[in-house]
Amino acid sequence: MSGINTLISGASDYFPMFVRKPAPRFVSESGNRIYGIVAEFSETPVVFKAAQQVRDAGYSKWDVHSPFPVHDMEEAMGIKTTKLPLIAAGAAISGVAFAAFLQWVTSDMLYPMVVQGKPFGAWEPFMPIMFELGVLFTAFACLFGMLALNGLPRFHHPLFAHERFYRVSNDRFVIAIEAEDPNFDPAKTRALLEQAGGSHITIIEEED
Repeated sequence: MSGINTLISGASDYFPMFVRKPAPRFVSESGNRIYGIVAEFSETPVVFKAAQQVRDAGYSKWDVHSPFPVHDMEEAMGIKTTKLPLIAAGAAISGVAFAAFLQWVTSDMLYPMVVQGKPFGAWEPFMPIMFELGVLFTAFACLFGMLALNGLPRFHHPLFAHERFYRVSNDRFVIAIEAEDPNFDPAKTRALLEQAGGSHITIIEEED
């Protein structure tokens, strides 16, 4: 059920006018959906260690925002290898197979004709188109697969309404844990971030 809710929630980010988000797990006193909780960190070693603590606590829907790349942060967050290479491989195989099938049907069944004495459906002339369609399918799969896996395009993000979040482009690090995470609990998550050295810990609401 959680997987279906995640799919619906993701679709609502792309098509908010057509897809309604599932019922929120947490709401604020004003009745708004709670997006999650954020905490600020001022030093790289502190946020790196905090990321390890959040990872070890079992959270899966969270992110670290930094004004510059932090070496080995992916490992500290427990980020797994992307599925994009599998998507690209599937697209490449599909492109090659589609090109071969299309040319074989055309030359052997629909419009058979002898070309340079070769038999109908000879595969050698198919190679350039098979290569080109394989590259084309892979390129589009990588582009749209990357956007989908990153949840993009997203025209608005709840963190943009948090004024202090803009300091992440200057001199602050921010850890944001989403309320959709199965382990999220406002009190326990706040306590974890406080223990990790976070400051200005704030509940972020989603405004309708």
